[in-house]
Amino acid sequence: MYLPISNLRRGAVKPPAGALSLDEHDQLSRLAQQRADKWLICGSLLIGSAALGVFGLPLFLRGVWLQRQAQRDGLSVRPMIVTLIGYLVIIDAAINAVGWSLDLVGNHTLLARVLLNGWGYMFDAGYFWHFNELWVGGAAGPGEKGWEVGLILTVFTMRIAAAIGFLQMKRWGQQWMVVTCWMGVVIWIGYVFNMTMYADVRYAGVIFPVVGWWLYDIFYITPFLAIPYLHTVNREIFSD
Repeated sequence: MYLPISNLRRGAVKPPAGALSLDEHDQLSRLAQQRADKWLICGSLLIGSAALGVFGLPLFLRGVWLQRQAQRDGLSVRPMIVTLIGYLVIIDAAINAVGWSLDLVGNHTLLARVLLNGWGYMFDAGYFWHFNELWVGGAAGPGEKGWEVGLILTVFTMRIAAAIGFLQMKRWGQQWMVVTCWMGVVIWIGYVFNMTMYADVRYAGVIFPVVGWWLYDIFYITPFLAIPYLHTVNREIFSD
């Protein structure tokens, strides 16, 4: 006996083992993954904006919970580790791209003066002391503009594209995730060195100096967590 798909779509009835045909199982799995992705995408967009991250986290966690429920119901959805790595990479790249784009292009806007100066006063004095005094404008920390131009136009856009392909279980997405994660390691090392060299400028007179910097820098650890998985995962689960 086959159960009505319309009831299952609303979550009113859980499919007992062996009650669904292969096509129905595939359709329900796709619907469950799409439902979870809607919450995950909305949460990631809000978290990626940085300022609205507190509103995006509950939506993101709701999407994770929905996917876990689908797995427990026996549906064929994306592996949880792929979901977490893919969306965390998108969030990490988006947060950097939004913040650094404001500093590089919109540094004289009211939004940048409120958000970036507030950020600078709390964590990184390069966005507070002598802000908008360079000929380019924005952060006065030496070396910051080089990172912004190089990473916004290359690595962060590449990482978002790679993560989208990765979440779609495409082999090119998995391959480019490996490449961009290793690039992320280079970024992390270079940025830590840059911050350390100018510590007297960037940590002077802020509310949360070194400890605060490590608290928000924890997101940069994503490549270190993803690389072991990306190199050991069975590549056959990703399609051409």
